[in-house]
Amino acid sequence: MMVRTRFAPSPTGYLHIGGARTALFSWAYARKHGGKFILRIEDTDLERSTQQSIQAILDGMAWLGLDYDEGPLYQMQRLTRYHEVVEQLLQNNQAYYCYASKEELEAMREQQLAAGLKPRYDGRWRDSSKTPPTGVKPVIRFRNPLEGHVTFNDQIKGRITVANNELDDLVLLRSDGVPTYNFSVVIDDLDMNITHVIRGDDHVNNTPRQVNILKALQASLPEYAHVPMILGANGERLSKRHGAVSVIQYRDDGYLPEALLNYLARLGWSHGDEEIFSREQLVEWFDLTAINRSPAKFNPEKLHWINQQYLKTTDNARLTELTVPFLTKDNCQIDGGPNLVLVVDLLKERVNTIEELADAAVYFYRPLDPSSELKEQYLTAEARPIMISLLEKFNQIEWNREIIHQEIKSTAKAHGVKLPKIAMPLRVMVTGEIHTPSIDAVLALLGREETLARMNNHMGDFPD
Repeated sequence: MMVRTRFAPSPTGYLHIGGARTALFSWAYARKHGGKFILRIEDTDLERSTQQSIQAILDGMAWLGLDYDEGPLYQMQRLTRYHEVVEQLLQNNQAYYCYASKEELEAMREQQLAAGLKPRYDGRWRDSSKTPPTGVKPVIRFRNPLEGHVTFNDQIKGRITVANNELDDLVLLRSDGVPTYNFSVVIDDLDMNITHVIRGDDHVNNTPRQVNILKALQASLPEYAHVPMILGANGERLSKRHGAVSVIQYRDDGYLPEALLNYLARLGWSHGDEEIFSREQLVEWFDLTAINRSPAKFNPEKLHWINQQYLKTTDNARLTELTVPFLTKDNCQIDGGPNLVLVVDLLKERVNTIEELADAAVYFYRPLDPSSELKEQYLTAEARPIMISLLEKFNQIEWNREIIHQEIKSTAKAHGVKLPKIAMPLRVMVTGEIHTPSIDAVLALLGREETLARMNNHMGDFPD
């Protein structure tokens, strides 16, 4: 049997972290077993589904590198098939027309709640001999078994059993002929020969209903694996504030796709104590039984750390290409400035994201004016003669990091001060900041002409 998994998002919003992790687990399981991974767009929610959301899903999958073997397949292109199956169920007395109005159903619900009962359809049209009301378009409901139990083995949660009398007769087709989720997903999985349904555990309550439909169709059951949800760091449902944003937003914030995938894989799944691993290693190690039954907590600091580890080992040319848009957006003129590849190499171990990398590189491509506080603290009367002396020396020396370092060191010795007494005011004059890599490395990349111009520009900030 060939393993066939699927990712089936609804295009009612962006591809978020929870959906991306579900897609990753389904993808990894298929790849581990040499199977097929299918992308299906469940677009039967006509009011909320949008082409923009579909594109956001496709873009997110492409950026993460979650390639699919079939798809994207769209439910709204399969309406004829759903109607065929419903007709079969009607002929076999496994489905029926229901003419209950929205007002009737709402009144029924209110009565049940008032009586302390679980709201559910009461089956009023299940075996009714009443004449259907004129002008009312019916829905079609599934004739759920009234007795017995439905049982399935969840690959993560274990054996789950639900009494059939806990389940009401769900709607298969709405009055407009569009199928409901619980029906269309069953027919899709059946027709697409899905062997393993890996999805969020918010669908656990749907599974018994879907199993009964499959049994009515005398179909084999797929294996089910319901992945626990992701919580925010505060232990509550993941919100935008705690990371529930579009996958593409992480790209735009400067994360590497391989780092985000690595982090998502570790959200509720583990292989020993391994923290950093490649896609190939994930595929080799992945197993549904290693998924934790408890909800995972999204930790932005851990994602930062993992992204930093990847930045350190990523090719400088690739990082440079990714950094350019951030610098351009920040009004930096890269042409004519230092070699960005060398700047990236100098800075990449000090940052967590590409956005931070670009922020740290700005002063190489346009002067930053230091704050008045920094000027007051470091551009002092005591530092002025030292900077004048250093300016004279910088005009004469060969411009490379080693010689720049020697001149800074000899100037400090000549004036009887420690190196920070020179390095800090020099940083403020040249970069506008106090936290930079070694100042000799910065100046070597910046170049003599630009360094002297910036120093001269700030000489007037020193008190006489």
